[in-house]
Amino acid sequence: MRTERDSMGTVEVPDHALWGAQTQRAIGNFQFSNFRFPKPFIIALALIKRAAAEVNRTSGSIDARRADAIVVAAQKIAEGKYDDQFPLDIFQTGSGTSTNMNMNEVIATIASRALNDKVHPNDHVNFGQSSNDVIPTTIQVSATCEVHRRLLPAIDHLAAVIGEKAKQVGHVVKTGRTHLMDAVPVRLSQELQGWEQQVRETGQRVRGALPRLTALAIGGTAVGTGLNAPVEFGERVAERLSEMTGLGFTTSQSRFARLGSQDAALELSAALRSLALVLTKIANDLRWMNSGPAAGLAEIQLPALQPGSSMMPGKVNPVIPEAVAMIAAQVIGCDAVIATAALSSNFELNVMQPVVAWNLLLAIDLLGRACGALADRAIHGFAVNEEHLREMAGRNPVLVTALAPQIGYEEAARIAYQAMRTGRSIESLARECTSLSEEQLRELLDVRKMTEPGVR
Repeated sequence: MRTERDSMGTVEVPDHALWGAQTQRAIGNFQFSNFRFPKPFIIALALIKRAAAEVNRTSGSIDARRADAIVVAAQKIAEGKYDDQFPLDIFQTGSGTSTNMNMNEVIATIASRALNDKVHPNDHVNFGQSSNDVIPTTIQVSATCEVHRRLLPAIDHLAAVIGEKAKQVGHVVKTGRTHLMDAVPVRLSQELQGWEQQVRETGQRVRGALPRLTALAIGGTAVGTGLNAPVEFGERVAERLSEMTGLGFTTSQSRFARLGSQDAALELSAALRSLALVLTKIANDLRWMNSGPAAGLAEIQLPALQPGSSMMPGKVNPVIPEAVAMIAAQVIGCDAVIATAALSSNFELNVMQPVVAWNLLLAIDLLGRACGALADRAIHGFAVNEEHLREMAGRNPVLVTALAPQIGYEEAARIAYQAMRTGRSIESLARECTSLSEEQLRELLDVRKMTEPGVR
């Protein structure tokens, strides 16, 4: 052990630790879970410290030697070389001060050892900053990077795979369903086109949240006024972050809004919840269409990925749609936590920022993985039971809907009820009960034409 000092006195810290007294106090105070800040958050926080040091060097706020040492240390952390030095629980002080100081202390230790000279965690690494503007900035930078790196490509890939599958099955007509009951025919490709559009629109919602997400709090320091930050410090840090990440970060028009709320994170979370609901819809449709094989709909066969039962030989379950549905449930839970955390915005600060960060990044990561699995391990490879679909579509009593404009709703309903009672086809009953010719019946009861009355 070694002795470290902070404003409250001395603390014993393990020799192997690069952190200092404040981090060690937090380790003792916050032992609630095994949840730690995810790597994208730590990377973003390190990049912010690097950008701040570069701006402070240029402005002369920190001497070049110390600034350069901070830059090198922060970059090494961003590259993952010190991942074990960030041990703090996400359930901690609501501003995330402990994690900000954890980063400051680790960088200061690395830089001090490199220089053989003192680099102070507050006076140098944290110069021009406060936890109150650094942590909300880190939430937004990390979420923006992960949305671009993982989520948007996964959404686009899922939409593309659905679109390609729709082209492959464009000739397949099946029984449509509303209320889980038989309805008029629909092409399988039309169902898939609905999924594709839902996915693409959700991608648009995620993209729509980015302009607010990329407008940062940095430069606001403790309460939004910018006290103790050099002139245009926040703007210069945002510029450096843009250069480092290739993404367009700016500072918020009102840093008071960014410190005093988590509105930007909440907006993105709402879009993520929307994607979770879309994935649930697709997963459930796949499960229903795959149900059977003997006593269900048996319209498609999902790829067989693993045995489905420890007791029933030969049983295969729709494991990917089930896993995706569970992920969606978790993401909805993450959104509920973020919404609740957003309620804890009082005056100049939101005080549930760590839990916002953890849930937002968890949701982004899970949804990116879910989109990829649904695309590649369920939709891409499912087979269509075409003969069964043709047979079921042809026996559907609701086909009488196509005759209603010619014979009237009441007569059409009577034929439908008779078809359900007797098991006879609509076509055979219509020959007996209507004056429509064979040619008219063939034309009106052509299930393919029913799916394209306006050739849509």
